[in-house]
Amino acid sequence: MAELNDTELIKIYRNPETKHYGFNLIADKYKERLYWHIRKIVIVHDDADDVLQNTLIKAWNGLKSFREQSGLYTWLYKIATNECITHLNKKRSRYLVPIVDVEKELSNSLETDPWFDGNELQKKLQKSLLKLPEKQRIVFNLRYFEEMPYEEMSKVLQTSEGALKASFHHAMKKLEIFLNDD
Repeated sequence: MAELNDTELIKIYRNPETKHYGFNLIADKYKERLYWHIRKIVIVHDDADDVLQNTLIKAWNGLKSFREQSGLYTWLYKIATNECITHLNKKRSRYLVPIVDVEKELSNSLETDPWFDGNELQKKLQKSLLKLPEKQRIVFNLRYFEEMPYEEMSKVLQTSEGALKASFHHAMKKLEIFLNDD
C-alpha cells in the first residue's frame, strides 16, 4: 500500500467506522520522527517514550477538532514540543532544582544511557546542546536535525520567523564556542 498523504489519513480518521485504523496509520507514519524529535530534547530514552505516549494521547484527544490550518506534521510537532517542555518543567519542579542542574543531569545520563549509540563527536554535540537555553536548543534541533523551515517552526513554537532566526544564530554561535572549549 502506498503511503497516504495527511488529507487521506484525516479522512480515514474522521470516518467513525475507521477512526481507530486512521489514527494508527497517523501514529505509524509519524511516531519515529516524533520520537527522535522528543529524544533530542529530553535526552533519556525512557523519558522520550513517555513523552511520545503523552503526545499521541493528546493527538488522539485533539484530532477531532484539528482544523487543518497547518499541516498534520506541524500540529503533531507542536504537541510533542509542548509535551517536552512540560516534561522538563515537571522534572525541574519535582527535584526543586534550577534548569542548569536538570540539564547537567541530562548530560550525565548520556554517559550511562545504553540506548545512546552515537560516537564521541555526537556525544560532545549533545552535551554542548544541553548547555543552550531550552528555546535555543529546541530551535536548533528543529532547524538543524529536522530541517524544518522557519515558517513551519513559527507555527510549532508560536513565535515570529525573525525571532527563530535570531535564536538559531545565537545557538550556532554558542555551540561553536562550546565545541571549541571542550
